[in-house]
Amino acid sequence: MHERHALRALLLAGCSCLAAPAWAQTASPPADQSDPQAVSEIVVTGMTSRNRPLITASADITLATSADLERKAPRSTADLLELVPGIFVEGTAGELSNNYSVRGLQGGGQRFIQLQEDGLPVIYQGGGADFFFSEDVTIDRMEAVKGGTSGILTVNGAGATINFLSRKPNFDKPEGVLRATGYNYGLKRGDFYYSAPIAKNLAFNIGGYVQSSPGVRDNTFDYEGYRLKGMLEYRFDEGGFLRVTGKIGDIKAAYYADQPYAYSNGKPSSIPGLDTQFGNIGGDAFNRIAVPVSTFVEADGFRDFRLSEGVRVKTKQLRVDFERPISDSVEIFARARYLDLKDDFNGLFPGSGTGNAGLASAVTYLTPGASSPINDLLTAGTAAYPATARFGVKNLRTGVVTGANDTATLNALNGNGFLQQTTLNHDYQSGHDFGANIGTRWEYTSGSFTNSLTTGVQYYDVSRRQNQSAVASVVNDVRTNSDIYDIVSLDANNQVIGTLSDNGLVSYGNWGQGMRRRTDKSLSLYANDELAIGDKIHIDGGVRWESDKARYLEGNAAAVNQPVQPGVVGVVRTVGSTFDGTFTETRRTQDKVAWTIGASYLLTPHFSVYGRYANGFQTNNTDPITKIELYEAGLRFEYGRVLSASATVFRTNFDNQFYNFIDPSDPTKQTSFLADLKTKGVELDAMVRPVDWFSVNVSGVIQDPTLNNLSLAGVPQPTYDGNRPERTPARLFTITPSIKLPNGRGEVYARYKYVGKIYADSGNGVALPSYGVTSAGVALNLKDNLQVNLNVDNIFDVVGLTEGNPRQGQTQNASSGYFYARGIVGRTYGGSLTLRF
Repeated sequence: MHERHALRALLLAGCSCLAAPAWAQTASPPADQSDPQAVSEIVVTGMTSRNRPLITASADITLATSADLERKAPRSTADLLELVPGIFVEGTAGELSNNYSVRGLQGGGQRFIQLQEDGLPVIYQGGGADFFFSEDVTIDRMEAVKGGTSGILTVNGAGATINFLSRKPNFDKPEGVLRATGYNYGLKRGDFYYSAPIAKNLAFNIGGYVQSSPGVRDNTFDYEGYRLKGMLEYRFDEGGFLRVTGKIGDIKAAYYADQPYAYSNGKPSSIPGLDTQFGNIGGDAFNRIAVPVSTFVEADGFRDFRLSEGVRVKTKQLRVDFERPISDSVEIFARARYLDLKDDFNGLFPGSGTGNAGLASAVTYLTPGASSPINDLLTAGTAAYPATARFGVKNLRTGVVTGANDTATLNALNGNGFLQQTTLNHDYQSGHDFGANIGTRWEYTSGSFTNSLTTGVQYYDVSRRQNQSAVASVVNDVRTNSDIYDIVSLDANNQVIGTLSDNGLVSYGNWGQGMRRRTDKSLSLYANDELAIGDKIHIDGGVRWESDKARYLEGNAAAVNQPVQPGVVGVVRTVGSTFDGTFTETRRTQDKVAWTIGASYLLTPHFSVYGRYANGFQTNNTDPITKIELYEAGLRFEYGRVLSASATVFRTNFDNQFYNFIDPSDPTKQTSFLADLKTKGVELDAMVRPVDWFSVNVSGVIQDPTLNNLSLAGVPQPTYDGNRPERTPARLFTITPSIKLPNGRGEVYARYKYVGKIYADSGNGVALPSYGVTSAGVALNLKDNLQVNLNVDNIFDVVGLTEGNPRQGQTQNASSGYFYARGIVGRTYGGSLTLRF
């Protein structure tokens, strides 16, 4: 990050933060860095004027160079977002499907942050984009704009836009990069990149990666995959270009949800047998499990859950970019991409629905009565097998049966004596995502006035087909690589007389029938105008109108649940919530206007002030559109390479925040959360370089978020008023010092990240303590073209929790001394070797 304030990338007007055309990249000569009064060459992202320095911008903008990306050594795409001040990353799910949010918004607000690649959204809806994009050696830099123009120049980016910009083909000479990466948790990866000219005006590049990784937590499975990207670009003699890009990928990844933690005096710790830092209940027992399901989903009545596949994502994408000047003051641009996608999600959710109540001793599980988490199953077992003397558990791996009367053995189970219920979430989605952005920019200068006007149209055609049927739960123990247990009826001699469960499955259809389809056809018209009066005054305004024609089909549940197929054992005799082969259709066309206005004033060549108001929104298919209102004002100071700093005060009004979540009292149903969120705070970002060989970057946010007018399932909950939103830190900061080694040998760097206390629920019942993570690394230039990077993350093996159990409801507790949460991993280390040629 130490170069973040020294460079800014030039962006093309109105292209949702697309990189400027090559013919337009005529930056002024770099400032003399030996002169402390010189202002560094800075070009702004998120603005639509050419060559506009950051100090004159009226938006909150960040750049991370390729060196910054390498220094961060990300374990996931979401990790890279921590380079943007004010973004809180919950990077605990693994390589993908992570949560992240931007200052002013609630934790897990990634659907309000638009991830882009070369200026076009990875996917239209925003949230979940890290399934379909991953950073590799083909990416040159990352740029971000928070609020402001983000909601104008792209769709579904009212909170922020994070734009990853690719390396472009080299028209001068061949060049290449080879990189080998390895980490102690088992990651093995190879990146490559090659580019060369073909003819005078024609060049290409190709790159990507292949990898194999078990994920950052202990795992018996290893997941492999690849992603490749190629570009072919033709440059017109008169300026501009035509570029065609193709991408293809097939990648598998581990996924981690919450797991049990001990909780004492507000501090989380491990349960014996399940380490907080690297523990993972997933393993061989979950390799392949056949789950009974409606025959309208699968003709044979079974749908396989396969943890051995993890989360498998297949993508194919074709993209075309076109830019052309039509006069000295007018240029046109067009961008379009078509993404074909499939993701097969096989994830374990311990405690989902049951919450802490499902985490109990094996003795409690097997003792009939209200305290047993499976009392309904035991009651059905008593009716099915009247001769039952007691119940027991049968380990499906070893075949060992233990009766309820053998309390010593049960209490010694894995050193903790616990059993739990784990939900098998098999969620398959397929579809396409087409996006296009076509527009023009007109620049006009008269005397001391310079005006840049960008107008355009964006169109998105999006389709998703979802199959989340056959979500079921098993009984398993609490340890890494856990075992699954059948619940059995025993006679007086502890002989099995009947099996209550089905290979450990104790329920089917947990999350409803699970069949859904969605389509969106979105049309946006936008304009962004930037007026400069002399060198000091800049006034900016933008507006975007979007109309979304949405269609939602919810699969219908049969009035009578289908019976399980012949041969299925156990006392659960239906598949649970049963898809009947039909859908209920909802159609809705909604439109909304987003607008923003901002201004900046350059008090001196090194000091400026700015202010901005933005009124943005998020589309939600057929659900109501969500509005976000942002006020911000800031100061910026630049003093050559010695000091670069900014301070921004902000207020965010987020009315009618709406989402669905699993009802913990009835996991087959979804319930709704609706509330207003108001946040005020300050964001700081400073780079200090007292000498050429040492720098330190400090960035952070202090904010005060509160909930109001909250209702659950339409029922007002006034006791929640004034509470802090779930998973939202009030304090968040990062300190990154860096030392350059003599004679250009490289650098040594460190990073300290602090995340303040958060709450697991909107009821503020479980507080997750603050934590700080220290990382360090070294980049050594072995030769001019050969570099080794070594780094270690979480040096002091800190325990940090990013959320509780989101499916336990909005009021959680840890009165039992145990609870479910998601945690960061412990100390990891590794590095890469990079050859450039």
